[in-house]
Parts: sequence; structure tokens; C-alpha cells
Amino acid sequence: MRAILLKIVEAKATAVQARYHRRRRLKIKAENSRVTLLSASETAGVGFRVLQKGIWGFSSTSNTDVDELKKTFEEANQAALSGNGLRQGFPLVVSPVKGVLQVKETRPVTNIPLEEKVDLVRRSEEQIKNLSPKVVSSVAFYEEIVDEKIIVTSGGTNVSYRDVKTDFRVLAYAAEGSRLESGQASVSATGGWGELFRHNPAEMMPELAVKSAVEKLQAEPAPAGLYQVVLHPSLVGILAHEAIGHTVEADFVLAGSIASQNLNQKVASERITLVDDPWPHLDPAATGTLLVDDEGNSPMAAVIINQGYLKGYLHDMETAGIFQVANTGNARAFSYQDEPLIRMRNTYIQPGNDAPEEIIASTALGLYLKGLGQSGQADANAEFMFGVDEAWWIRKGRIGRRVVGVTISGQAFQVLSSVDRVGSDFLLDSGAGYCGKHQPAKVDAGGPHLRCRLKIGGEL
Repeated sequence: MRAILLKIVEAKATAVQARYHRRRRLKIKAENSRVTLLSASETAGVGFRVLQKGIWGFSSTSNTDVDELKKTFEEANQAALSGNGLRQGFPLVVSPVKGVLQVKETRPVTNIPLEEKVDLVRRSEEQIKNLSPKVVSSVAFYEEIVDEKIIVTSGGTNVSYRDVKTDFRVLAYAAEGSRLESGQASVSATGGWGELFRHNPAEMMPELAVKSAVEKLQAEPAPAGLYQVVLHPSLVGILAHEAIGHTVEADFVLAGSIASQNLNQKVASERITLVDDPWPHLDPAATGTLLVDDEGNSPMAAVIINQGYLKGYLHDMETAGIFQVANTGNARAFSYQDEPLIRMRNTYIQPGNDAPEEIIASTALGLYLKGLGQSGQADANAEFMFGVDEAWWIRKGRIGRRVVGVTISGQAFQVLSSVDRVGSDFLLDSGAGYCGKHQPAKVDAGGPHLRCRLKIGGEL
């Protein structure tokens, strides 16, 4: 396969990319005492991307015969040539990768019997039901994706890459009278079984979900107004990813996002440094870990905000050339049928110097907020509104009663400008599920605890 792809990318064009992608995917779900999903699938194919005078052409096939591969390449080439004259050419910034790359796997998932994975899901779902008589519904879900790629480009890339993504989630619903509340817990990783449960052992997760659901049954309604809040890393990550990260993807910047107006301007507290990192040293197993991007370039950490100043964007080889900067290697494609798009990897705020318990102890009145609820949105102006999964009052430096029905809203740069304390802790905790931007992508996000001011939606 590698030799065939190498021969094809020698064709005359501004640039040629060939990407073979084989994917094995497993999903297991149990709910209310039944295994309701057990799905194993495998797909494989090749995508060709060709650049001719500023126009990209793309075509893909699941047939890997030599003649079919040549035909698919020619389809991509003709698609690019058909746009001749519609757009000016641009320089490409490449950082080619060669060799064999593989993410770390402690107990590779492909070595673990299917029966063990099914048993994990069934036991976890059963545990949820048995933890409280108030539980009325229970769900446990496991997913693994094992990707094997060969990427060959006219820019010099010739690489094989094995990547593994895993998710495990539990969900509990508890009821009392007419009131119904939910609790959840999730883990995710790049790597094997050991990496997946690096933060929370599997047996602890049902307890966390049930405790959250049951306690919410006695919680009081959320207050409405502008409050000082302490954000758990799970919400810090949502703010970093959803409200900031998408505005600095260079394709969105070119389309006019708010970040296009603010480069080198102060947009946050000087305590804030925000990074999108392909392989964070604080957590190398983070879900968004990426060793080579889908254009075949070596990814690098991108400093988005440095001590309060907006310093950069997320790039692929094209936008890096347009902006005349380094290519951060943010081009990602979900399958061989997809073209690479600029996507985030692991987006986080760097730790500060304040112990989390000291941040809470120094808060006279406010709210402690954790986890994304079941709704949320953000736009190109960094305006956002998110539901919050868990919330508590802070009074006189102590966490007190739970509240429910919390939403937070604001303009992300203004919120980050109000930050006055940044924790010394660090957690990437947003990797379960997918980020959507025309196609799915596995990402992660997080940071330390931090304190800021936010508009809270709730009862007046």
C-alpha cells in the first residue's frame, strides 16, 4: 500500500496527499438491566487530496485495488483542475513526518476479551440500580476506536500511525415524587485500558453518578444574577474549547470571527495562558492526543493566549501560508471519506499558583460550578450560554447546599478578563463524546480551578 501511494503522489500538482485509513470500532451499552447495544464494525479506504493553483480536489474509495486508487486520484485531480482561475495560489507550510508512530497503550484494548468489556458495562449498570432505591433508570456505555493510517504526501511525509481512543460513561436518573434528576460520570483517553481509567477507577463511577442524581433531588433552585464563581476544570475546559477555541481556528478567523480583530490585544486577565496542545506533558493520554495530523504534518503546541494577550491561531498547511506563520498541525479528518479540517486537540488553561481549597476559602459568597449540563452553545463572537451539571453555594469560604437549574452566559473574553485566581491543579476532563464541525473529532479540554464573574440564569 505504501509503495502504491508513494508512486501516485509523484504526479504533477501543487500538492498531493494520500491517506489510507483502517478503523475498527466497538460500542457496548446497557440500560435498565439489558444490554441494548453491542456493535463491532470495520471500515477501510483511501482519500486523495490534490491542490492545483489554489483549488483543492478530494475523492475517496473503499476499493484499494491499484487501478481503483489511480482512478480515485484522477477524480480528485480533475476536481481541483475544474476550479482553475477561481482562486489565487498560496504558499504551503509543511513539516513532514516519516517512520512509524504509535500511542502508548497500557493493556491494549485489542488484547482484552470482548467478554471483559461487556462485563464491565453490565456490572456498572447493575451497580447504579443497586446504590439507591431512588434510581429509576441506569445507563452504562463503552466505546473504542482503533485507527491505523498510512499518510504519504508530495511534501515528504511517509508515515504509519496507530491511534486508539476509548470512552466509558455512566448515567443515573433518580426520582422523588414528580421530581426527576440525573447524574453522570465519564472517562476517556488516548491509549489502552490503563490510560482510560487513569483518573477514576471504573468501580467509582456509578457511585459518583448516583450521588449526584440523588443529592440534586433535595437541591434548591439556582439564583439569577451576576455572581463570583469558582469553576471546576471540567467547566474551564468547556469555556476554553467552545467559547474561545472555535473562534481561533484559522478558517473561522478568515471568515471573520471575533478573534480576527484581537491579535496581539489584551483579551483576558494576565493570569490566563491558553494552549491547544497535541500531546500535553501534564496528561499524555488526553483524548485529543495527536502524533501526526491528517495532512501528514508534525503537530505543535499552539499558544492562543499568553498572559492575557491573544497571540495566535490554529492552522493547517494552507492557513499557515496565508498568515505566514508556523503550521500548528491542526488538520484532522474523522474518516478516509472526510477532508482534513482545522480542529482542536487538547485545549486548556495552564495552571497558576493558587491552591484550589484556598480559592474557595477566600470566596465570601458565590457558586462552585462543575460539568457541562445537557445544553450549550457559543458563537463566532465568543458569546456563550451553557447549562451546568452540578452547582453548590459558597458561603464564607465553605461549599454549602446544592442548587439546580444553573445556566451560565457571557462573552468569553470578558469572563476571562474577570479571572482573579487560577489554581495550581490541572485536569483534562472533557474528552467523552465528540466535537462537531461538519464531521466529528475526538478532543479534550480542561485546566485548573479558576475564579471569575459570570451571569447566572435561574430563578429571580
